[in-house]
Amino acid sequence: MAAIGVIGAGAWGTALAVQLVRNGCQVSLWGRNAEHLAKLEADRENQRYLSGVTLPEELKFCADLKQLAREYEHLLMVVPSHSFRAVLGEIKPVLTNNSRISWATKGLELDSGEFLHTVLEQEIPDVATAIVSGPSFATELGQGQPTVMTAASASQDFLNEIVSTFHGQNLRIYPSDDVLGVEIGGAIKNVLAIATGIADGLGYGSNTQAALITRGLAEMVRLGMTLGAKRETLMGVSGVGDLVLTCTDNQSRNRRMGLYLGQGMTMDEATEKIGQALEGVKTAGVVLQVADQAGVEMPISKMVYRILYQGHSSKDAVGELLARGVRAEHE
Repeated sequence: MAAIGVIGAGAWGTALAVQLVRNGCQVSLWGRNAEHLAKLEADRENQRYLSGVTLPEELKFCADLKQLAREYEHLLMVVPSHSFRAVLGEIKPVLTNNSRISWATKGLELDSGEFLHTVLEQEIPDVATAIVSGPSFATELGQGQPTVMTAASASQDFLNEIVSTFHGQNLRIYPSDDVLGVEIGGAIKNVLAIATGIADGLGYGSNTQAALITRGLAEMVRLGMTLGAKRETLMGVSGVGDLVLTCTDNQSRNRRMGLYLGQGMTMDEATEKIGQALEGVKTAGVVLQVADQAGVEMPISKMVYRILYQGHSSKDAVGELLARGVRAEHE
């Protein structure tokens, strides 16, 4: 029986913990708020982040992060990107030669603009690592609905372990060695979801939505190919699959942020209404920073950044996108 310590008791961490138990794994879930964990254990439901999903009796809870890292050689990181490095620093002193770390966090480190695999290499260079990502809403996975994801690692042995552990029941896993490509898809799709939400909030229809998704995918592919990712990864479930899901369904918090902005709310008002952190809002500026360094033009992502942080009018921004000079579609 595989044993995994899941770090992060938000919606996604909880849903993955439930899925791993469903697959027959021994799982313990850590969260920074001990009172929250105690409530999860008592209620057998994460009412705050994953309401309606029953937590199996086999799922254990641990309020001590270092204890979790000592007890479990395989740790699954599901914490926000802005706290990723700090959590690694906390567990680093107690890791062993047999420790392995996978992560399901989407986004880039805000301060440095680093991809999370780079953060891992910098902080804990001697452990096997893997990313798990794809088109998946926490509630649907928690409910046991059919879901597909991609797992990627530079270590074939750890990749095989990840696939055998996560693949099963209602979850299908596709293996890959393209860690960077999977990361790019998971980070950029949140920014593009804000863009499609803005257009829908302005009252534009399916034509506009299709255009933004298609041209947003072109931005994702341009950046990914320039940085060394594989086209087939970006055109797969962790790229275009995650992009379509996040741009078209209101379960996406990033899409809802765009909707509210398009309807005239301020970013603060929209954030308060959503009530949870948004990786797309945090990532928008970092994505542009990475793109500028790579010499890649990303006009839709730039539009989102200007609306979020420079007070630009949503309607004017969409008009400016349409008014850009004519060029070939592949450019």
